Amino acid sequence: MSEQNETTATGESDPRELIIETRDHVRIFTVNRPERMNAFTPDLQRQLSHEFIEAEHDGDVRVIVLTGTGDRAFSSGMDMKVRKEADDAGKPFRYKMATPYRYLLEVILETNKPVIAALNGSAVAGGFETALACDLRVACEHAKLGLPEAKRGMGAHFSTIMLPRIIPRAWALEMLFGGEYITAEKAHQYGLLNRVVPKGEALNAAMEIAINIASNAPVTVRRMKETATKSSGMPIVSALRLNEGLNPYLSEDRKEGVRAYIEKREPQWQGR
Repeated sequence: MSEQNETTATGESDPRELIIETRDHVRIFTVNRPERMNAFTPDLQRQLSHEFIEAEHDGDVRVIVLTGTGDRAFSSGMDMKVRKEADDAGKPFRYKMATPYRYLLEVILETNKPVIAALNGSAVAGGFETALACDLRVACEHAKLGLPEAKRGMGAHFSTIMLPRIIPRAWALEMLFGGEYITAEKAHQYGLLNRVVPKGEALNAAMEIAINIASNAPVTVRRMKETATKSSGMPIVSALRLNEGLNPYLSEDRKEGVRAYIEKREPQWQGR
């Protein structure tokens, strides 16, 4: 692997709450609030949205990995302590679709580069939804996953829409209505997880996948991501007519891929 370039995020949130590093064209975001089970504050959500957008426009970044510190939780979602303090202070709850800022889950979902969630621990509530917004998910075997919103009077709006598109509807609704957690093994059986790995190995497994993806033609991978996202729910005849972003067949990378194959060497991608 190349030398790690480790920095910390800047902005409104505590810079120590989000660790950022880049390895081999892979941008890694680590939520660093283990004492609060890596729960999100509004400022941290805004900061993470900003960093995803920055990574999307960074030509050196080809894949994004999102993980958390420790082995207890990937994320427990919204920081309920912060929310209670806001409720006690009489501050209204602003639904994420009705704020001046972009919705973090939309930002992740619409990022035109592959995003992998490395579930170092449990992913519940908004933490589960954050993982659901990613394209691929790897989890440690001890992790629990679930949506307790029905037990908290919350909404799980994103999961209500997305989960039945990813796993069979009956299983999705059982998770939503029941609010119970499932094991990583069951989540893998449902098709929610790409891999289940031993405790402490989620990031390594995610990086193995990420580096493999990053070795492929960026234009092609980006086109696949955008088409898969934007065609979701569309009739096939309409989806086949989508022509978003740079066409791989018209790219310099396509020419380089052909040359490298004929010359029996590794391609040197330009991302254009």
